[in-house]
Amino acid sequence: MGYLIDGEWHDKWRNTEAKDGSFIRPDAKIRNWVTATGEPGPTGEGGFKAEAGRYHLYIAESCPWAHRAVIFRRLKGLEDMIGMSVVNAISGANGWTFEEGHSVIPDPEFGAAFLYEIYQRSDSKYTGQVTVPTLWDKQQKKLVSNESSEIIRMFNSAFDDIGAIEGDYYPEQLRAEIDAVNELVYGAVNNGVYRTGFATSQEAYEKAYRKLFDALEQLEERLASREYLVGGQLTEADWRLFTTLVRFDYVYYGAFRCNKRRIVDYPHLWRFVRQLYQMPGIAETIDVWSIKAHYYASDKLLKQTRIVPLGPDIDFSNEPTT
Repeated sequence: MGYLIDGEWHDKWRNTEAKDGSFIRPDAKIRNWVTATGEPGPTGEGGFKAEAGRYHLYIAESCPWAHRAVIFRRLKGLEDMIGMSVVNAISGANGWTFEEGHSVIPDPEFGAAFLYEIYQRSDSKYTGQVTVPTLWDKQQKKLVSNESSEIIRMFNSAFDDIGAIEGDYYPEQLRAEIDAVNELVYGAVNNGVYRTGFATSQEAYEKAYRKLFDALEQLEERLASREYLVGGQLTEADWRLFTTLVRFDYVYYGAFRCNKRRIVDYPHLWRFVRQLYQMPGIAETIDVWSIKAHYYASDKLLKQTRIVPLGPDIDFSNEPTT
């Protein structure tokens, strides 16, 4: 039927590997938008009006892309407006599953056993990626989006008129700079760890590895003179970087061979990730066991022993030693 990439189910016709052994991440196919009045968003169809209780979010605790959506749901106080299900961190031969296990929250809509069943409920002929996060419209019985960068922007503003917590993490006056930082972070860091870990040739691995650590050095230098990445205030750019950094030393450093330096070895990046971690409600969005279990025990993800490691022990609350 297909195969897994980072727990994402891909159909057999999609190529995720270039001829030189580089990893290629397929684009998300479902790109509708929830908007305040139901008008169409930048992509997709209209008809998805922001309403309390209408939408349901499917996530994996292990996934950095899903973690973005969970954080924005928390930041904007949308927990009572948007329900959430959590798949099993250990994905199997048929992708993400709701099999009973650590932190799993079952599907309340259809009692699905696998996440792909939700996609089939929306479109019986769907053959693309089955990914998290996935946003579902309970009213239309239809998928809204499986593109995390767009889901967080929906959460950022679409629900403001019906009781979301105040706060704009994509302010108009900073959008050009935010977009530029996002481009660097996505290509070299968010996706860069996967281009490193999933490379199938030494050349592709070394190219992705160098690009990743060059970007981390740039971000370290940027944060040496500022508290946040853009404009002296907390924006989506910070949270998009955070979800990769918080996983880096646990899994990417070892499992993905991103082992030049740990994040704890960068003074300014380490200060940054600790600061965001300690913001109200953020620590509760992080499940370290699920993060490690997914990358070390899932079927076909990487060549592995299926043993979940006990370390490293990372204390985000302590000040760094000098």
